[in-house]
Amino acid sequence: MLEIVFGSSAQGSLRAAQNYGRGKRPGTAVGIGVLYRDGETPSPEELEKARKQAEERERQTWEKGAPLGGTPQDIFCFDLALSVGDITEEIPGPRRQQAMEELYSAAAPKDCRKEVEAQLRRANEGLEAAKRRASQGEAVRIWYSSQPDEVCGMHWFLSQLAQWGRGCGPVALIRLPPWVQREDGVVVRKSGWGQVRPEEWSGYQSLAQTAPSAFIQGCAARWRELQKENGPLRGMLNGQLVSLPEDVYDSFIFREIEAEPEVFREAEVIGRVLGKYQLGIGDGWIATRIEGMIRAGMLEPVTQPEQGIPYRRQLRKRPGSCRSSK
Repeated sequence: MLEIVFGSSAQGSLRAAQNYGRGKRPGTAVGIGVLYRDGETPSPEELEKARKQAEERERQTWEKGAPLGGTPQDIFCFDLALSVGDITEEIPGPRRQQAMEELYSAAAPKDCRKEVEAQLRRANEGLEAAKRRASQGEAVRIWYSSQPDEVCGMHWFLSQLAQWGRGCGPVALIRLPPWVQREDGVVVRKSGWGQVRPEEWSGYQSLAQTAPSAFIQGCAARWRELQKENGPLRGMLNGQLVSLPEDVYDSFIFREIEAEPEVFREAEVIGRVLGKYQLGIGDGWIATRIEGMIRAGMLEPVTQPEQGIPYRRQLRKRPGSCRSSK
């Protein structure tokens, strides 16, 4: 079975899920965090106790794990950021490369051209391999969510399937639920498959739905409409994938900037927008929009970026220039 995902984090987690719980648990590092409200530092004994507890939880989780099965060669990742920029190309090419470079350069510590070129090469090679296997009747399983890049990826891939002909095997879709409840009663929200842990993937298999031909053709038609519109952004609105203006997320950014003092750290604003509003967009797009605010004279840099990452710097607000009502 072909496993289709739309992000590198999801690809790595899914690859680990294929054999999770099978055999002896591999020796891996376990991260822990111990916090005190009064700001005191935990003692070495307390840290050691926390480490052992974390390792025991990992061991129990491994022993309960249900391997998803398959091999790494069955996983096809199309990490193409299709919610942003020009989508008129049928096969990712120069226009997709330009859109991805513009997006990544706002957050990348160095020139990202080679990385994007390699990413596109892997995606196109994967598309050819997926076409060959699907056309031979092999089943396809697509993992997606309402996160903009994933839902765009799903529509794009179904448009490819629609062009490959009727010889393709069955197609199953698994849409990530907006929330899940753990065994301890805690409700957890996940905005995309990149946030799903390896031991969790097998639990979602029961949500698979076979996609009828009419649904595949309908998604392909919708993707063609979006290609004609070729808006700067795409996202979900009232359950539908639509084209969006480039400033659609600006009010959230303005809101967090307004809460800052005159001089503030750009990275902290980006982090709060990502964590607080769960918009499904990445740091690159937020950084791109803030860069536009700088060019418009609404903000100005105070310090140079730290560690070469563009948005690790301090900015100054110009009075009355950033209003969430705009």
